[in-house]
Amino acid sequence: MSLEEIRQRLAEGRYCLSDHALARVVERNITTLAIRQAGVQAELIEDYPADKYSPSCLLLGSTAEGAPLHLQVSRAENPEVKIITLYSPDPDLWTDFRTRKAER
Repeated sequence: MSLEEIRQRLAEGRYCLSDHALARVVERNITTLAIRQAGVQAELIEDYPADKYSPSCLLLGSTAEGAPLHLQVSRAENPEVKIITLYSPDPDLWTDFRTRKAER
């Protein structure tokens, strides 16, 4: 699935959550609106073509308030984007939320 297709489906609310992602949504109080907002112009920051169950990628998006949100999604061709996990990135671990900082 292309990045543009992923963006469009996320923005339209055409996604499903893995069990892990559902637990993270509840635990981290991430709203469906935040997911849709982050999906609109999400950028691909890491690609995992050989991921365990299907190719996936890590996206960086932001809410209307400008809060960053990372979404790992499956790139498998499906009517809905499957969100594997999602979280607010820790600035201590990321440079500009796009590049992982080197381990110290």
